[in-house]
Amino acid sequence: MPDLKLIAFDTLDLGIISAHLQDAVLRVGEMTYLPKEKRFAAIVNRFDWANALGSSQTLQGLKDEKFERRRAGIRFERVNSAQVQGIDFKDKRAALALLAITFEPKGGEGSTEGDVTLTFSGGAAIRLGVECIEIELKDLGAAWGTKRSPEHPEDAS
Repeated sequence: MPDLKLIAFDTLDLGIISAHLQDAVLRVGEMTYLPKEKRFAAIVNRFDWANALGSSQTLQGLKDEKFERRRAGIRFERVNSAQVQGIDFKDKRAALALLAITFEPKGGEGSTEGDVTLTFSGGAAIRLGVECIEIELKDLGAAWGTKRSPEHPEDAS
C-alpha cells in the first residue's frame, strides 16, 4: 500500500483520520505543543487498518494473518491552547494508545472554532482549542510486520 497522506478541514475528514489512527501507539516524548507556531504535532506508530481489513469489515478469522504498522506524523494547525488529562510529561518513554480524535464546536453546530480531543486508553486525553480543523496525517516510511492486531474488550464478545 502506498504511503498515506491525508488532510482534514472538517469533521468528515477528521473522522477518516481518526479511523486511520485508531490504536496508534506513541511515546509521550514524541509529541509537542508549539504555542508560538499554534501547532501540536506527534509521531505515532499506527496500525494499518486498511491493509488488515482489505475488503472485509471485521478481523474475525484473521488472527493468524501478518499485520502491519507504519510510522506517521500527525500535525494540528491553528491551535490556541492545549490541555492534558492523565499524562505525565516527565516520563518521556511512557506509551499511549490512541482510541479516537473528535471535534466539538464551541459556537454550536456549524462553528469552525472548537476543541479537538485526542482520547487515549486508560482515561488519558489531550484537548486542543482550535480556530478551525486543520490536520495533516502523513506516513513517514516503510511498514513493518506485526503478528498481533489491536484487541478491545468488546472484541471478545
